Formats: sequence, C-alpha cells, structure tokens
Amino acid sequence: MSSVEQSIEVDVPVRTAYDQWTQFESFPQFMDGVEEIRQLTDTHVHWKTRIAGVSREFDAEITEQTPDQRIAWRSLDGPDQAGVVTFHRVSDGTTKVMLQLDFDPEGLVEKVGDKLGLVEGRIKGDLERFKEFIESRGHESGAWRGEVDQDPT
Repeated sequence: MSSVEQSIEVDVPVRTAYDQWTQFESFPQFMDGVEEIRQLTDTHVHWKTRIAGVSREFDAEITEQTPDQRIAWRSLDGPDQAGVVTFHRVSDGTTKVMLQLDFDPEGLVEKVGDKLGLVEGRIKGDLERFKEFIESRGHESGAWRGEVDQDPT
C-alpha cells in the first residue's frame, strides 16, 4: 500500500468547507479525472473515473463521518483504497483541510506513477482546485450533517 498526505488552508469557516465536501456529486468540478459520483445511500457512493486513459467504476463506503471534523471511506470493489479527510479550524474564517489516501497501485503504469509522485501531485492539485471552488462560491452548495459511527470491526 502507498500513502499520500496533503493539506491546504481554505478561506471559509470549517462548517462551509465540511458541508461542501459532503456534496460528493460536486467532486468532478474540482477533482481531476473524476467523471461522475452518484450518492447511492447515506454511506455508499458510486465513482466513475478516467485517469491516464484508464476508465474505472467502483463503489465506496463512508466508514466514519463526524460533522465539521472528518469523513473516512474505503473502496468496496475496484481499486483498493481508503482515506480520510479532516477539517481543522485555523480561525473563524479559515480551515485547514487534510487528506490522507492509502491505495494499492494496480499495474505497471500506476506503480511507476506512484513512484514518480504523480498521485501526490494529483491530490495536491485537487485540493488547490477545491480551495478555488469553495472560496469563489463563498458558501457550500449543500450539506449532509448526519453522522456515521466508525465500525468497531
């Protein structure tokens, strides 16, 4: 497994940054290679991606969600990955968004891309585009304030 950690400060309150991140269907607007995300249930989302000419579809499960603090997930099929995004109050109008992604690169192209730091660069770019997206709006496009308790198993 490989692991990538990136963070960025966004000039919006924690609640605004968190609420926007819960709007998974907006991810294609700031995540490179994400073509579509459909929210199937409160805890299941379906992803369609196209990265380096490779199209994939997979389902992911939200394994933990605490409003204004964290969202954790893992893939259920397709690429083996899990991650967590956390939200930290810097000031009333500034939030630090931290993203950690653990993944298992598949095939030679993904393994080489991982070794060259391409995944880390993609995530850094996604966070920079999220910053631009949310700051230009100034408010979230929606919100889901429910909680998902971490499965103890």
